[in-house]
Amino acid sequence: MAIIFFGTPDFAIPSLKALIEAKEDIQLVITQPDKERGRGHILTYPPVKNLALSANILVEQPINIKENGFYHRIYNIKPEFIIVVAYGKLLPKTILSIPKMGCINVHASLLPKYRGAAPIQWALIRGERRTGITTMLMDEGLDTGDMLLQKSIDIDETDNYDTLSTKLSQLGAITLIETINGLREGVIKPVRQSGEASYAPPLTKSNGKIAWDMDARDIFNFIRGMFPWPSAYTYLKNERIKIIRTKPIEGEGIPGRIELASAGKLIAGTGKGLLIIEELQPDGKKIMTASAFLSGRKLREKYDRFS
Repeated sequence: MAIIFFGTPDFAIPSLKALIEAKEDIQLVITQPDKERGRGHILTYPPVKNLALSANILVEQPINIKENGFYHRIYNIKPEFIIVVAYGKLLPKTILSIPKMGCINVHASLLPKYRGAAPIQWALIRGERRTGITTMLMDEGLDTGDMLLQKSIDIDETDNYDTLSTKLSQLGAITLIETINGLREGVIKPVRQSGEASYAPPLTKSNGKIAWDMDARDIFNFIRGMFPWPSAYTYLKNERIKIIRTKPIEGEGIPGRIELASAGKLIAGTGKGLLIIEELQPDGKKIMTASAFLSGRKLREKYDRFS
């Protein structure tokens, strides 16, 4: 029976690929409109659109999914499932009620923790040790629907948003196929969410400024959750610098102050502990090591500081 897929970014790609490889009857892919990107303002397709077109699947990019004409196009397909993976908008009740076996959402957290738009980032920022994928039957709420299947993974110390998102997108694809097959076979039953809910609101560029009075480990986690977007940043002598990779260590220092800037090492003070800055990116330049950053710069230890 027919499937309609809603999805937009790279995170949704493995799930759509898995459906294609399983030879599911994907009648339509819905994704966000094309956007201008980069300094050249080049009009760019969403990643999901590129994959769908390469597989000869019909693509629509509605501006308003509540428009009657769009509803009727979905209704006339009479889908068995609607699959939603990081589409970027809440579906209205009219569309949620269309598919025979429901709308399945692939969400990148262990619900009810981290409902919302940025669950991977916030799991990292808050120092979680485990996260995972939850498939659920969608309702009108924000990730409040009944759960179908959950799978968890460890969060490594070396993970950032980029690496963890890749791992979870692949796990999401596996979980999605198991969920569809389990529903068809009647071995997966919806279960209400239980426990304390938490939320993962969307992030913007303004959220990336580092607060140096936080503990070193909290700043370390914050930087991991912010890479590669929206990026954690700070200022040094009025120069905006993205901080890419760090390591918290024990020690004492003044928040933001450069405690060591020699022998290729750059260490800053925090509210508790010290932070080794291993990689960073000044505005308009490529990501570089601390050693490369320090080359040719004269920073005064125990005086100059990040702000």
